[in-house]
Amino acid sequence: MTGALVGKTALVTGSSRGIGRAIAIAAAREGAVVGVHYAGGADAAQETLKAIQAGGGDGFLLQADLSERTGPDRLAATFLEAVEQRTGERKFDLLINNAGYGGRYRIDQVDDEIFDRMIAVNFRAPFFLTRALHPAIRDGGRIVNVSSMGTRAAFPDMSIYAPSKAALETLSIVLAKQLGPRGITVNAVLPGATVTDMNPLDKDPARATAAIQTIALGRLGQTDDIASVVMFLLSQAGGWVTGQRIDASGGQRI
Repeated sequence: MTGALVGKTALVTGSSRGIGRAIAIAAAREGAVVGVHYAGGADAAQETLKAIQAGGGDGFLLQADLSERTGPDRLAATFLEAVEQRTGERKFDLLINNAGYGGRYRIDQVDDEIFDRMIAVNFRAPFFLTRALHPAIRDGGRIVNVSSMGTRAAFPDMSIYAPSKAALETLSIVLAKQLGPRGITVNAVLPGATVTDMNPLDKDPARATAAIQTIALGRLGQTDDIASVVMFLLSQAGGWVTGQRIDASGGQRI
């Protein structure tokens, strides 16, 4: 712990588990007060908060279903209300758009429901959440959007997942230009094959071996690997990096 985020307030969407949980815990460990967002996993979100508190950090829970049209605006309002109660002002510092909806589908397997949900969670939600919250981010703040290395390599069974994340990456570049005059950086982080409960590669030896063979560093990613990259971008040390798509895959399919 370096205390790099002491005095900062953060919102990490989808932080009840996986990469989001690792980011929330790491941010709290560095001193940030963290809004732990979840959609339906209340018990899992509580475990994230307990882990934050066990490490001496501080945080609070926020529930919102980002697949619903009103979800992003409701989350923004609830978050700012909680921040105001704690600090006396509706201002914060760090927005990490991590929540996502996965699933492997070739184009002929994608029906209207899958398409709409994937776009809603992976692009529409961070778009409208950022629209609602960016005026409340303090000058010098940070936005990090969690994407996927699937946007730079051809995976036929990511026919809608990868395009939804590519849209988020393009938004990152656009917002970096718009918010740059305020000293706010906006970047996208692209994880590769990472062990999470949504992607339990470590429990499938054949899939794990196949994935590892495509990774230059010779192992599967862990959630802390991704969180470390995000922590750099959130810190003062990352203040001269903006509008970038940062691969965090261990060199997968390079």
